[in-house]
Amino acid sequence: MKLMTHITAVALAVASSGSALAAQFEFTSKLTDGDTLVLFQATDTKTEFKFLDKDTRTQLNKAVKATAFSAEYGKSLEVLAPIDSDYDRIVLVGLGETDELTIAKMAKLGGNVHASLAQKKANKVVMAFEKVSGLANNSELAAQFAHGANLRDHRFETYKASKTTTSISYTFDVADDNATSKLYKQLANIEQGVFLARDLTSEIASEMTPVDFAQAAKSLEQYGVKVTVLEPNEIKALGMGALEGVGRGSKDGARLVVAHYKGSDEAPIALVGKGITFDSGGYSIKTGKTIALMKGDMAGAAAVLGTVKAMALNKTKVNVVAVMGMAANMVSENAIAPGDVLRTAEGLNVEVLNTDAEGRLVLSDAMWYARKHFNPEIMIDVATLTGSKIRAVGDRYSAIFSEDEHLVKELTMAGKQVNEQVWRLPLGYKDMLKSDIADLTNLGSGGPGATTAASFLQHFAGDTRWVHIDMAGNELSSVAAGEVPTGGTGYGVRLLSEWLLSNQ
Repeated sequence: MKLMTHITAVALAVASSGSALAAQFEFTSKLTDGDTLVLFQATDTKTEFKFLDKDTRTQLNKAVKATAFSAEYGKSLEVLAPIDSDYDRIVLVGLGETDELTIAKMAKLGGNVHASLAQKKANKVVMAFEKVSGLANNSELAAQFAHGANLRDHRFETYKASKTTTSISYTFDVADDNATSKLYKQLANIEQGVFLARDLTSEIASEMTPVDFAQAAKSLEQYGVKVTVLEPNEIKALGMGALEGVGRGSKDGARLVVAHYKGSDEAPIALVGKGITFDSGGYSIKTGKTIALMKGDMAGAAAVLGTVKAMALNKTKVNVVAVMGMAANMVSENAIAPGDVLRTAEGLNVEVLNTDAEGRLVLSDAMWYARKHFNPEIMIDVATLTGSKIRAVGDRYSAIFSEDEHLVKELTMAGKQVNEQVWRLPLGYKDMLKSDIADLTNLGSGGPGATTAASFLQHFAGDTRWVHIDMAGNELSSVAAGEVPTGGTGYGVRLLSEWLLSNQ
């Protein structure tokens, strides 16, 4: 049975951005033929591979001894199969200690093994997975391995003349094929949310304006998602002067995009995303090579939209709404200038000391809208907000800010489960945001930049349980590793999906 073949496409805005070729996965109760056989070995378990014929087993054992293969996690050994074998090559993959093998490790392993097999031009791969065990059951581990492989397989090749022409078909021999198929189906739906976020983030800025993003969001209506798009005149009429102001420098202006999946009658969870489709810095213009990466400044909005898609595809019993403040922060005669004052829908006036601190401005009005129009139980904003965050925790973690201990613990655990880890940083330094002519400034006069930015947003959380996730540096990858290819990472979709699914 062919379980899943993904064809990545962002409707309308990023049509045909993904490859039509993709890895395919089938879960069975027996080994089949193929060009490559993958075996697994833990360091603390002796596996004799008795299902192999004598010649193959002898050759494999000889190679293990000759190379002192220790089965450490992630290590592998390739052996050419005997001439009369059903396979061309055999790959032995190390799992490390059984009691340390988590689903997160298995997903990462799936990504790395898939990349290695793709490099070897493998076509039909058979996975001898039935005896694999760890901290999760066999079905969970197999589904996660396939999940990692398919995540790594995704590619954005819109602008390449020579596109990938190969794909790999996997057949897994597992202990329970029905249970594994069911688990992977849920993960495959999450993949679709990740791919959406990746493609939106990878797309070039001239093809991914706020208008284009809004059109892409509309594609979710086919899954039962209600999508609302507010245009500049509507945004201005609602008093959202901060969002309107940031978008004023571009010809199309700002958009507020709302994607609501009502899978239950519970109070909604609001996911608020920063959607700066290109950040020139405005009149506080950016300099240096990093400006070319600013197409990814809408990755927070892409992440929350991708999460809604994942929940809708899985028909999850959760009421979740993504509210995305979209704008291109450009320089023009209409753009806001340093020293201007913008009035937010919250009623607070903000002195704009730096037009490159625009993400917090669009988020302030998006957070207000989420609170006033949906009265959420919990609100989580996700944004590529500050360079200070990168200096604080790098790009292997996102930074999480909240006074809600319970939510911090839940999201930290969710991040560990999906290799999208978060690290808590403090709130505070609100006194650094004082203005002589307005209620507050958009830039701290001192203190840690990631914290003053988070503390600015705290003014717009009201009494709602609130978390801020600063994912600056996590949105684009220049080096493929684990489940993550180069380009847009889709960071945040798996984190939020895991949290929602674990707490529904």
